Amino acid sequence: MKESEKFLCEGMEILCKNDEEVNRLISSRSDDILSRLVLYLKEIELFNPAYSLIGTENSRELIIKHILDSLSPAGIISRLLKEKSCREIQKSLNLQNAEYSGIQIADAGSGAGLPGIPLAIAMPSVRFTLIERMSRRAGFLLNTTAALSLSNIAVEENELEKTKGHFDLITFRAFKPFELKILKTLYKLCAPAGIVAAYKGKREKIEPEITALAEMTANIKQKMEYDCEMIPYTVPFLEEERHLLVIKF
Repeated sequence: MKESEKFLCEGMEILCKNDEEVNRLISSRSDDILSRLVLYLKEIELFNPAYSLIGTENSRELIIKHILDSLSPAGIISRLLKEKSCREIQKSLNLQNAEYSGIQIADAGSGAGLPGIPLAIAMPSVRFTLIERMSRRAGFLLNTTAALSLSNIAVEENELEKTKGHFDLITFRAFKPFELKILKTLYKLCAPAGIVAAYKGKREKIEPEITALAEMTANIKQKMEYDCEMIPYTVPFLEEERHLLVIKF
């Protein structure tokens, strides 16, 4: 086992210890998940010089700040999906005996497939759509999902504003700051009672974004009722504050 593979394996073990839900998702399939993530790392490292997928060429930094960061809130996202799925089951007798009951997740501005691909590897029963407007990056996503044999992923080469569909949950790491225009677009893409899960950093930087959004949405004709919650999460080997900004419409 190579050094980078051992390092990633150690990070996954820490994730499983930190969160029971992550442990449930990963532990029974740890070898398969690890092998796919290692192959995914190789694909990023191979194409990054030409496609500028991420801002680092250091393997450890890539593992910590991109792969493990993408996976760290998987338990939070899984619990959000279960809550939503249970509500839908209560509404319809047709949805039975399925953990996620046809849940659809979109990864907006997917770029290198982060966090969409690591989450899809960990959650094979959930359907993911990776939305990416740049053709070369969309091509990378298509090639990579094929190489990893990920049948639960579709790639949408399109601008977010022109994308069609209704998703139960939309995740992203791309938008800084989180502006009203983006919120309106995500609102249109969300299914009823849809959820947005935004990967963010320090609480003190997120709070002004939330306040600004509340002020702007209060003054628009299209009323959008939503609740915001900042949920902290820990990334193995990363000494930085990380939060998942959860918006429930």
